[in-house]
Amino acid sequence: MKSKIFLVDDHPLVREHLTALIQREPDMEVGGGAADAPTALSLIGRQKPDLVILDLSLKQSHGLELLKDLKLLHPELRVLVLSMHDETLYAERSLRAGAMGYITKQEATVNVLSAMRRVLAGQVYLSEAMSARMMRNMIGKDKVEASSPAEVLADREFEVYQMIGRGLGTRQIAEELRLGIKTVESYRARIREKLHLLDGDELRQHAIQWTQVENK
Repeated sequence: MKSKIFLVDDHPLVREHLTALIQREPDMEVGGGAADAPTALSLIGRQKPDLVILDLSLKQSHGLELLKDLKLLHPELRVLVLSMHDETLYAERSLRAGAMGYITKQEATVNVLSAMRRVLAGQVYLSEAMSARMMRNMIGKDKVEASSPAEVLADREFEVYQMIGRGLGTRQIAEELRLGIKTVESYRARIREKLHLLDGDELRQHAIQWTQVENK
């Protein structure tokens, strides 16, 4: 019996590449795919795959929110996050949300296949560097800067903060995340409070500067 893999990525070329990669393997096959959260939720519920490969950047939604919904509906479902985002920003968040592994799209093909097989076997997959970082955090030897947005903000707050850093306004963020404007304003207020920022202008400047540093 081959393990059935379901792909969630809003880039057709990525899904095609992963499909070609997986279909060459003797123990795995692609059972379906989706480009957005509603389609993924519908198809995964019907197809019941053994493993979901999930990108975090989806159109009009975020992969973390989809991951939480999937784990709520299908607690035993195994999910591997395959993302372009730096693992230091999202690996731990993904594990907390229910994923069993995190790997970046920059990794070699052999590592992607290894990560898939490890998660299918019921084990957690992280890079050696990320595993060491999380271990240091656990034993208190790697003090993280308390004011770092990646550390102090909740998942949705961090998502809104990153969008502010990309130059998006409140209405644009609301439309992209399918949230009400007042809801986004509430997130902005909580972000300012947690980061000790005085007003919206300081929040925008802080977010843009942080985003520029992270993307270097």
